[in-house]
Amino acid sequence: MIFFLQAGASTSLEDNNPNTKTKTGLATYYSSRFEGRKTSSGKKYRAHKLTAAHRSLPLGTIVTVKNLKNGKTVDVEVNDRGPFTKRYIIDVSAQAAKELGIWKKGEAKVEISYVLK
Repeated sequence: MIFFLQAGASTSLEDNNPNTKTKTGLATYYSSRFEGRKTSSGKKYRAHKLTAAHRSLPLGTIVTVKNLKNGKTVDVEVNDRGPFTKRYIIDVSAQAAKELGIWKKGEAKVEISYVLK
């Protein structure tokens, strides 16, 4: 079961499910040059969708990404592999970057939370 949080919610995923995994690190976002290119899932990357790339999580996993600087959160679906540098733990779509407040900033320290089925 996957739990979703609204931005600003005070309840964390950990409170709802003991199987929730949480990691902290840097996030970045896809460049506009990837628009329309095929992702690892076979779907085309679309900047306006709430998607992400992760090196090892199963495709289709829903991940809650929280910007630790401003507290904004967004739920994204893993549909691609990456980032291909160990500096980052997740690449998010342009729309997710905008909702997190990192658009045009390049990167942000984030917390990612997910439940594996």
